[in-house]
Amino acid sequence: MDAVDLEIMRAALAWAGQGQRCWSATVLGTYGSAPRPVGAMALLCEDGRVAGSVSGGCVEDDLMALLQADATGLAAPRRLVYGRSDEERARLRLPCGGSLDLWAEPAPLADFQEALRLIDAGQGCVREIDLPGGASRVRAALPGDASALSEGVFTQRLGPRRRLVLVGAAEVSRYLAPIARTLDFEVFVIDPRPEYLQSWPADLPARRLSGMPDDELIALKPDAGTAVVALSHDPKLDDLALLEALPGAAFYVGAMGSFKSTAARRERLALFDLAPQAIARLRGPAGLDLGSRTPPEIAVAIAAELVQCCRAEETRQRRAAVSALEAAAAEAPACRVDA
Repeated sequence: MDAVDLEIMRAALAWAGQGQRCWSATVLGTYGSAPRPVGAMALLCEDGRVAGSVSGGCVEDDLMALLQADATGLAAPRRLVYGRSDEERARLRLPCGGSLDLWAEPAPLADFQEALRLIDAGQGCVREIDLPGGASRVRAALPGDASALSEGVFTQRLGPRRRLVLVGAAEVSRYLAPIARTLDFEVFVIDPRPEYLQSWPADLPARRLSGMPDDELIALKPDAGTAVVALSHDPKLDDLALLEALPGAAFYVGAMGSFKSTAARRERLALFDLAPQAIARLRGPAGLDLGSRTPPEIAVAIAAELVQCCRAEETRQRRAAVSALEAAAAEAPACRVDA
């Protein structure tokens, strides 16, 4: 779960409940070096309190000064751009070449209430803002939703950014689900066995699905932000899930078991029409080798491997972006200086 999102939305409702006026600022876009990503938020209260950040502090000070000088200046939504000039960047201590495109507005309390309702139910959501008028709405997130501005509509991703599908409502799943929620995952648990699914504790954060694993995965459409872990202890159920997940786009597909049972599982999967490169994607035994034995320890090991995979992908994307910039610079024509 994105703790900053929760902090800001809950603070807005709490401060408003104390009779204070609040305003929110959201990063619509950045140029050059920017300290906070698109979709980041800051909340400002008329009594001087601040939650979250859009710049690391420098722009928040300027926004607070604007509010204290003339709170009516943000009575309606406004689009603000910081860093238009070298002088302004120096005054605000923005990174060299950086600029911020912000959306400032009275805190959208109704939207925050709806977003928190969805998030507390274990579901990711997005807030859509029509620019320049500022009409907004909140809906459940769809696969691939991300914070971005497109054709006059800003989509702000809130709550869990990734999805974790647990096959089997068994003991390891019950320890892994709450850990995954704290790591920014929306959690699903699939189990067609009523004796397992119906005994899933009501206070554990997960959306329960009672169909067969392959059918439920087809409906969920795992994307590059989805992880699938087979934990049912029933090879029939686990294999159905793996046959569906391994050829797909999920960034992580794992199965619990010993090295011996994993080898047997790979042999079974090879009997089906599954390409060798798809079978090679299987992470088994699932989880980092921490010497785990108990269900809580196994859950920690799997969570650790999920973090490792997520960070490795982020590093790969950053390196790819740097390589693309370097290639573009190398192809650019050299500047000509006339004597």
